Amino acid sequence: MNKITEKYFLNWEEAFSSAIQDAGGKGKNLGSLHRYGFPVPAGGVLTSRAYWDFFQHNDLMETIHAASSINAEDVLEPANEKMLIDIRQKITEGEVPDIILQELSEKLTNMELLNKSVAVRSSATAEDSAAASFAGVHESFLNILGLPDIIKAIKNCYTSLWTPRAVAYRRKMGFSDDKVGAAVVIMELVPAVAAGVAFSCDPRTGRRDVMIISANFGLGESVVSGAIEPDEYILATEIVLPEIIEKKTGSKKRYTRLRHEGATELLDAGEDVNKKQVLNDARIIELGSLTLRVHEALGGGIICQDIEWAFDGKQFYVLQARPVTKLPEPNFPGLAGQPVIWSNSNIKDAAPFVWTTLNWNIGHRNLNLMLKSQLLAAGYHPPPRINWVRLYKGRGYFNLSALQWGFYDAVGYLPGDTNKLLGGHQPEIKVPAGNPMGGWKGIIRVLRRLNLVFNILKTQISAKKIFKDMWQKAQSWDRLDFHDMTDQELITLITEIGQKYIEFAPAYMMFSSSASLPLDMLARTLEKDFPGRGYSLTNNLLAGSAEITSAEHGYRLIELANTVQKDEAAYRYFTSEHFDPAAFKNEIPVDSQFRKEFDEFLNDFGHRAVYEAEIANPRWSENPGYLLENIRAAVLSPDKKDNRKAQAEKRKVAQEEIARKLKWSFQHIKVSMWVRQARKGSEMREMAKSVFMKPLEPVRLLYQDIGRRLAERGILNEQADVYHCTITELVAILCGYWDGSGLKVLVTERKKLREELSQLDPPDVIIDEVPQPKTEAPHSYGKVMTGIGVAAGKASGQARLISHPGENTRLQAGDVLVAPSTDPGWTPLFLRANALVMEVGGFLSHGAIVAREYGVPAVVNVPGVMKTLKDGEQLTVDGDEGKVYRG
Repeated sequence: MNKITEKYFLNWEEAFSSAIQDAGGKGKNLGSLHRYGFPVPAGGVLTSRAYWDFFQHNDLMETIHAASSINAEDVLEPANEKMLIDIRQKITEGEVPDIILQELSEKLTNMELLNKSVAVRSSATAEDSAAASFAGVHESFLNILGLPDIIKAIKNCYTSLWTPRAVAYRRKMGFSDDKVGAAVVIMELVPAVAAGVAFSCDPRTGRRDVMIISANFGLGESVVSGAIEPDEYILATEIVLPEIIEKKTGSKKRYTRLRHEGATELLDAGEDVNKKQVLNDARIIELGSLTLRVHEALGGGIICQDIEWAFDGKQFYVLQARPVTKLPEPNFPGLAGQPVIWSNSNIKDAAPFVWTTLNWNIGHRNLNLMLKSQLLAAGYHPPPRINWVRLYKGRGYFNLSALQWGFYDAVGYLPGDTNKLLGGHQPEIKVPAGNPMGGWKGIIRVLRRLNLVFNILKTQISAKKIFKDMWQKAQSWDRLDFHDMTDQELITLITEIGQKYIEFAPAYMMFSSSASLPLDMLARTLEKDFPGRGYSLTNNLLAGSAEITSAEHGYRLIELANTVQKDEAAYRYFTSEHFDPAAFKNEIPVDSQFRKEFDEFLNDFGHRAVYEAEIANPRWSENPGYLLENIRAAVLSPDKKDNRKAQAEKRKVAQEEIARKLKWSFQHIKVSMWVRQARKGSEMREMAKSVFMKPLEPVRLLYQDIGRRLAERGILNEQADVYHCTITELVAILCGYWDGSGLKVLVTERKKLREELSQLDPPDVIIDEVPQPKTEAPHSYGKVMTGIGVAAGKASGQARLISHPGENTRLQAGDVLVAPSTDPGWTPLFLRANALVMEVGGFLSHGAIVAREYGVPAVVNVPGVMKTLKDGEQLTVDGDEGKVYRG
């Protein structure tokens, strides 16, 4: 037994360090909140050990064991009711052991609580957990004065475990009586002028993008008990500060206040009172911020929280917090009865990492908006409360069920079609049998497809203006001196940037669709006249035909490598046996041709990064070491690839074959039209990604400056800790809601958790809350592996398994690059490889688009390939057939 478990009464710090079996759910959560810097009234927890020792001391164990025979259905049977009454009476008449009384008296005296009004609250060991809330089942007692009355209230908390309601609840939830002990929270009573409850979600609908606050004057007892109609405030949460979107002034005919002699009383409120708003708007927003912080600290930003709060006229206090249980998962009515499928297939392609706290806080707001943008552009309106993205074990997943149903119901795409575009290996939802394009529903879907195409074309027409506007805005932010800005100015800027991303997100998804829709239509059109070759011919027609900004990275690096050959200082630096990427500014003169061209490259692409979707990762402009390593590899390579001429020849062969068969038919005109659209769409999709990333360069510097400020104020240990904070926490400090105490503890825990989660192999699919086994890898003795061919051609080489672009020096010219996924940071490696094999991806993944542009045969969506293949084994990659041959 450790020192904490030997104690009967724990302060908040000790309650945090104890097990929930000792402090109970309420006590443990309050200990956590106190540790994380939340305003929790002074107090602590009488442990469950005191409860069991009380029962032993009063010979009650046999009595409660006999009660185990009571079932939930017959709890109100006369004999059972009598048994429970007898237990409660014996508890009331029982004596608290002297050792408990002595310790309790000493601890409360030291806390100066014996001469103050306190609240005595049940904290059962299974209470306030994610599995069971026990809400309203056990008793709490307010305005208790002096040790004798505190002891009486403690025994009343014990008896509340033995009411018919409590016993029936335990039976229903599957808790045995000997597994649920009663810890008791004793805390200073807040002299509240207003109090109530707050949910970090809407518990009625399951919406996570709003919160609900209920409030009344006086103590919160009138709200918690449901005795009155309180004020209700609904706030939007997916913005920098919560925003009030609806207020309902309740009748509030009664309120709870303290009695001078102890306890409380419910009184009638006058008409002049019950028509008033309990909290003004500024206080509502402050309470909303506090509620979100609880959600992020206790719930990890995932598990919604239900809190009780009190306001003494000066500040808010958190009286308790617990997970919201049985929260419905909102979805389309057409998915009723089906499980919710979550997939990481498309997210894993660009963001396979464990997200930092700040990055997810920023990113999930945009993702929620983006994932429904295409449906809205088609004129289809999904239910507003759907949760499109989530975290699981630190990684991002999207609601595949909602996407599959949305595209089926809106435009007639079957779930398999959606999966093919997304890539990955995931199940399909059930949809009604038959042709989705038939009947009157089919006519509506055709009209929606036309509407989507119209909006895509409309966005394409405005592309230059949209891109220019976002780019120039990012440049204007980049020119700001964050160091000289006030805290309030930083909040305003964070809000401005967030709003700009909200405006750009729908257009970004239109640019993504401008690639997916024409590519799919091109392949389908070709398939009619060239059965089995539709996608293969599509790959050839698109080979090297577009101006892909992410492909341009690689070509420009090759050009820089050629410049090195003519620049004596640069050549000496890059060919040195002791090459040091950090020393390039010292080794290469600033006026050299290489430095001039490299500066131009950084001006154009310095905002990109390896796994650039993570804001914690430095941009190339900050740390160009990865680029320099790739330039060096090109300098030392005997064969620096530039396949643009070969790609042109490949296109020409495909065009001539199609022309010979289709001649001047309408089908040929359709093919030509879709080729133009697919090329243009691919260009815009990749340019949109570049433009989307451009503001992250100044945004990263902005948050670094906030990190500097908080480190200088002693709130954070170091500047980089800012990436492990939420926007809500940072803004709460900047606007004065919170002094930041406890944030260091939170950050330390989050960093440790991220390291642990990074070691896990995440599931690709989760059904409801159950992770699914990964799609089986091809048998290690098999000679052929099948995926999706996304870049035409056939090539051979040694397999080089690269898990991260940082391992780029292992890839030699002529190898087959085998990777889990690729984002633009991988692009420089493609030109060194003979072929590409990826574990995930689809026709529109970054790797597919760039591989087509470079003319590198590529097969993606090969499950388990990183575990099956051996580094160095010989492979032949057939991008036409979508096959990988071993040996």
